[in-house]
Amino acid sequence: MAAQQEPSPPSSLEGSKPGFPRKILANCLEDKHLCNSCEKILRRPLQAQCGHRFCCFCFNRTVSSGPQKCSACIKEDLFEEPTSILKQGGAFHDNAARREVEALAAVCPNEGCTWTGTVKEYEASHEGSCDFTIIMCPSCKELMRANEQERHNERECPERTLNCKYCKEPFLLKNIKEHCQLLSSLIFQAHDEICPKYPMMCEGCAKKKIPREKVEKEKIHDHERQCSYEHLNLLLHFIMGIKVSLESLQPQRLEVASQKLHELHQSLRDLELRMSQLGRSGTAPLQGVCAATLATSFTPLHSAMGAALELQLQSEKTKVAELSRRCQELELKVSTFENIVCILNRELERSCATMEAYNRQHRLDQDKIEILSNKVRQLERTVSLRDLSIVEMEGKMKDMSAATYDGIFIWKISDFTKKRQDAMAGRAPAMFSPAFYTSKYGYKMCLRIYLNGDGTGRGTHLSLFFVVMRGHSDALLKWPFNQKVTLMLLDQNNREHIIDAFRPDISSSSFQRPVSDMNIASGCPLFCPLSKLDSKNSYIRDETIFIKAIVDLSGL
Repeated sequence: MAAQQEPSPPSSLEGSKPGFPRKILANCLEDKHLCNSCEKILRRPLQAQCGHRFCCFCFNRTVSSGPQKCSACIKEDLFEEPTSILKQGGAFHDNAARREVEALAAVCPNEGCTWTGTVKEYEASHEGSCDFTIIMCPSCKELMRANEQERHNERECPERTLNCKYCKEPFLLKNIKEHCQLLSSLIFQAHDEICPKYPMMCEGCAKKKIPREKVEKEKIHDHERQCSYEHLNLLLHFIMGIKVSLESLQPQRLEVASQKLHELHQSLRDLELRMSQLGRSGTAPLQGVCAATLATSFTPLHSAMGAALELQLQSEKTKVAELSRRCQELELKVSTFENIVCILNRELERSCATMEAYNRQHRLDQDKIEILSNKVRQLERTVSLRDLSIVEMEGKMKDMSAATYDGIFIWKISDFTKKRQDAMAGRAPAMFSPAFYTSKYGYKMCLRIYLNGDGTGRGTHLSLFFVVMRGHSDALLKWPFNQKVTLMLLDQNNREHIIDAFRPDISSSSFQRPVSDMNIASGCPLFCPLSKLDSKNSYIRDETIFIKAIVDLSGL
């Protein structure tokens, strides 16, 4: 009789995702692991009353609009009411199938990822966090890997923004590329007219690269205080220019004054000559008076004016010399500073060129490293898949070597205590035996055992089931399967074997011609009490038990 479970309450049928993608399985895919709705690997499997399994999400979605006919039953031509009607509360959580699926070996389906583990580990820690997951850029809708999103947003996305190099105001790259090159430059020029960080030039001192916000009227005083040295230096140059002009003009004025003095002296000599001529003609007294008067009037004028002009000229020359000396000192300092700045600029340019070369080489090296890393990951993935294929082939060869073709099969189960502990912990609740046959071209079968019980025997009995499998010669055989089956737990002292036998119910889907790798298991959930195995017995020896199955071949 088939294993039964109570249906789960509606609150336990919640699910948020459909099945796992088929590509995650490292081994060959089996139909029993697939959802009959989404045809992907079962996630939180539910078993309907008809025996078909669905993902929790798929089942809830199917019955959300009311009871529905089971499409799998219709496809297999096994539809019958009411068991083939899917409805709310009409399915139970198949924890055995869930544990079996979650224990399967899995690989990441994303290209380039080398992660391996179990289906349970994939769902818990890798499914939503793989760096190789293909995602879509929310701006340009381009597909990329998750680990390339940051580089795409910064360098490649046509919808990304560019910032003003002065004030960092953003511009959409798309809007700029939609215009011709001339309009694009006009966009930036229009922004430069209002950019608060745009470099300006001081009208007073001609200093460049002053942000516009510092040249505004309310901040001009701050600039005057900060640049007082430059302003005083300019004032000094202006004064020097005035002094040089004065120096060039003073000699001309002195020459004019000297010329006038010379003319006065010439007039004086002419007057003295005329006076001497008059004196000879009897006007000697007048000559003395006139001479005294002229000497008194003109001689002091020449000496006073020359002294004053010489004194003023000497004073101005002294001031000009002092200013010239200071100017030369400042020019010497400025020349020194300019040489230092020139040397530093050359060093800075050389350093920038070297740094740019290093950066270019670094980017090339990074690209090469990334390419090589991708190749290494691909090779590792290929090697991993080859190893899994080899393990799978070894398992098939082992099963073929253990197969029998006379309907009698003895299954040796070693490490009984460890495997029972795994079953109690839920790590491996069920075990399948290798396949055996009624003849070389006969029925293909296997056994399924629950060392900690299943269904009504969970925790109290050892459960043993018989499974009809899909074989190569099924088209030549008589269906449904109707041969008597005897199951035995052998007493290794050959005294008291535990035996149970049954004849198949030909109306059950468990004994119809298989449409998947194996039918639903049917057998004895209360095959052997666990208490009988815990006490001193002869069924377990050297951590090993033997299960024997006999299929009656009469009528074949």
